[in-house]
Amino acid sequence: MERRNVGILGATGMVGQRFIQLLANHPWFNITWLAASDRSAGKTYADACKWKLDTPLPKHIAQMVVQPNTPEASTTELPRIIFAALDADIARELEPKFAEAGCAVISNSSAFRMTLDVPLVIPEVNAGHLDLIERQATRKTSGGYIVTNPNCSAIGLVLALKPLEDRFGIDSLFVTTMQAISGAGYPGVPSLDILGNVVPFIKNEEEKMQEEVGKLLGTLDGSSVSPLPAKVSAHCNRVAVEDGHTECVSIKLRKPATYEQVIAAWEEFQPLSGKGLDGLHLPTAPLHPVEYDTAVDRPQPRLDRMRGAGMASTVGRLRPCSIFDWKFVVLSHNTIRGAAGAALLNAEILAVLGKLDFRQFPPLKQPVQVAEAVVKA
Repeated sequence: MERRNVGILGATGMVGQRFIQLLANHPWFNITWLAASDRSAGKTYADACKWKLDTPLPKHIAQMVVQPNTPEASTTELPRIIFAALDADIARELEPKFAEAGCAVISNSSAFRMTLDVPLVIPEVNAGHLDLIERQATRKTSGGYIVTNPNCSAIGLVLALKPLEDRFGIDSLFVTTMQAISGAGYPGVPSLDILGNVVPFIKNEEEKMQEEVGKLLGTLDGSSVSPLPAKVSAHCNRVAVEDGHTECVSIKLRKPATYEQVIAAWEEFQPLSGKGLDGLHLPTAPLHPVEYDTAVDRPQPRLDRMRGAGMASTVGRLRPCSIFDWKFVVLSHNTIRGAAGAALLNAEILAVLGKLDFRQFPPLKQPVQVAEAVVKA
C-alpha cells in the first residue's frame, strides 16, 4: 500500500490528539497538515495544544504550524485525505467545504451521520455502505466526499450486535450506558459535577444511539439505507471513569439461540479476515473485534478497554433475561474504537477499496499562498 499524506481538522482537541497518537507510526498514512480554530492557527502545534495523552507528543508534530480550518486559507499544501475531529455545529459548516475542494473527509462528527447519501460505517459491520460515496454530488465533480463513523457509545454495542443479527435476527433491545468522561472532550465535565456522582443525561446521546444502530445494521437499498426494523431504547449516563464506555444490554432475538450459540456467534465473528471482504489486512483492525470474557465480573474499563489495542469490543456476563431473551455487558474504548481509531479504520478500508485513489479526478486546487510559492520557486 502506498503511503499517503493526510491532514487532521480539529487537531488540538482530544480526538485530534488521538488521531496524532494512532497515526504516529502508521504504515499507510503520513501527517503533513494540522488545522484548528483561529485561536490556534499560526502557532506551532506544541504551543497551540495541551497534550493530554500518555505517550509523548512526536517532535515533528510539535514543530508543525497549525493551519486555519478552511481549505482556501491554508498556507501549506492541502492533502487529499482529511480526518475531521470537530463539534457537530462546526463540522456542519466546514466538512462540506473540504469535500467540495476534492478531499476525502473521514469524519468523527455526528453532523452528517444520518444524511441519506453519507455512509455511516463500521468496516466489520457494513463496509458495503461505502458505495453511497459515489452518490454524493461532490464526488462527481471534485472527487471529494464525506464518510462518518458512529457515536462512541454505538460502535462497541453494534460490534456485539452484528453477529447476533446475522445469525438470529434482532427484534428489540434495551441498553443502559455508563460513559467515560473523556467522551465529553477537554476540559469536559467539571470535577465537582462528576466525582462521587452519576449524571443521567448526555445531550442527544440516546437519540444518536437509537438512530445509528438502525442505519448501521440496515440494508443498502439503491441510493439509501433501509434501517434495521428493530426497536432500540437507550438510557445514557456519564460516570467518573476516564476512558471506556460500559453498556448493559437486554436483547430479544427473532430466532431462539442457546448460550453456546450466542458465544459462538461472537467468537467466530472475523469479517475482515476470511469472510465477506476476503483477505483484507487493515493495520488498525483487531483480529477479534468481539472478545468474550467468561469471568463473572468482567468486562471492566480499567482492565479491558485496551483489548485489541483499544479496537476490540469486550463482552461478558451473558445470562438469560426474564423480560427479553438474553442480557450481557459490553465495553469499548470510547476515544480509540469509539472515535479516532474508528475513523482511521474507515480510512484503511477506503484505501483497500480504491476510494482514496483520485487519479481520475481533477487535481486538488491548492490555496493561493501555496500556488504563489510554487510559481516563485
